[in-house]
Amino acid sequence: MDSRINLSYHKRLFTLLLSFIWIIVICFMTFQYIREKDVKSDNINTQLQLCNNNIIRDIECGTSYETGISACYFPFDDIRVTIIENDGDVVYDSEHDAGHLDNHLSRPEVRSASATGAGYHIRRQSSSDGKQYFYSATKGERFIVRSAVPYSSSLKDVLKADWTFIWVLIAISIIVSLAGYFSSLRLGRTIERLDQYRQQENALKEEQEKSRIKRELTNNINHELKTPVASIQVCLETLLSGISLTEEKRTELLERCYAHNVRLRHLLEDVSLITRLEDGSSNIEREPVVINELLDEIKEELACIPDEDRMQLIIDFEKEVTVNGNMSLLGSIFRNLTENAISYSEGKTIRIALADSNSKFCRIIFEDDGVGVDEKNLPRLFERFYRVDKGRSRSKGGTGLGLAIVKHAVMFHGGSITVSNRPEGGLRFEFTLEKQPVSRG
Repeated sequence: MDSRINLSYHKRLFTLLLSFIWIIVICFMTFQYIREKDVKSDNINTQLQLCNNNIIRDIECGTSYETGISACYFPFDDIRVTIIENDGDVVYDSEHDAGHLDNHLSRPEVRSASATGAGYHIRRQSSSDGKQYFYSATKGERFIVRSAVPYSSSLKDVLKADWTFIWVLIAISIIVSLAGYFSSLRLGRTIERLDQYRQQENALKEEQEKSRIKRELTNNINHELKTPVASIQVCLETLLSGISLTEEKRTELLERCYAHNVRLRHLLEDVSLITRLEDGSSNIEREPVVINELLDEIKEELACIPDEDRMQLIIDFEKEVTVNGNMSLLGSIFRNLTENAISYSEGKTIRIALADSNSKFCRIIFEDDGVGVDEKNLPRLFERFYRVDKGRSRSKGGTGLGLAIVKHAVMFHGGSITVSNRPEGGLRFEFTLEKQPVSRG
């Protein structure tokens, strides 16, 4: 396994290095080739320009076209010379009848000579004989002289780039690539060792964090268990002590034992649920759950609460929403939020609304019109066993895990949750849930 990972790092580093080296080499080779070809083309043009100037000088002194051309020494054989008037008409051509040649003013080298006094063009096919030429044109006072060198083997040899330097550059690049191979191999192994060390360090930190959370959870559970267990023990000791008690007092002690027992049961159920969410969420079954139907059930349950403890529940869902999740966990989200609002908000109304819905997620708002929570306490509301008012929370029978379960259940369903105070008063919980994928037939 280690060798495969080392090779992977080595391959990536070597590929990057090799690509960088050869991109630079290819760019430099291309630049060098074009530059060398331009220099040689300029050299040939300079020689032809000298010939053109000699022809212009002789003809303007009264020498005939043929005499002026034959008296000039050309650096290449088979030179074709054309004499063109300033308007582009051909008056003489050493190889063709001038009367049969069209106007040359549109030719690139002639156009450049008319504008600047001189011009050349590399490898253009002649329209009169179909051959390819190297053209060089020079402008005189009355006409333009153009020399054309056919692309023979001699001209190709002159224009051919010198590959000696390029081969040397390629050889150096191969040597550098080999050196880069061994350097990247060593560097890849070093990076792999560092990466393994980092992974081990992260795994250790993660394990330490899990141990810390478990110790904290255990300590909190022990602390939460002490009060109801101690109360039950006191009540039972009193009942078993043989002290004469009235029937009313005996009933009160039994009811107190029962209430603490119910609280213990809820606490153990909540601890079991939150542990299951953290350690074995992959084993929790999922199914399509219609949120609208779930909220209707909660509304019916709320109707059974005594009037003095009940809050009005407003459900604002414009359309049916189906979530890919677990019915029990989704129910725990809305039930815990509802119980939290009834127990601590001191409000009259709960509103559950569908804020947004697309093909992947739905965004839901749960809010009440109560007193809200101090801003400093908001970030800690989802912590296990955190209570804004500890004495009041215990008197209400809460386990301190309700909102922690809400957060973990939302995360199990691929979402996130936030809490804030409403400007009008009360708390607003805003969370997202992953929707049931739409099947396509």
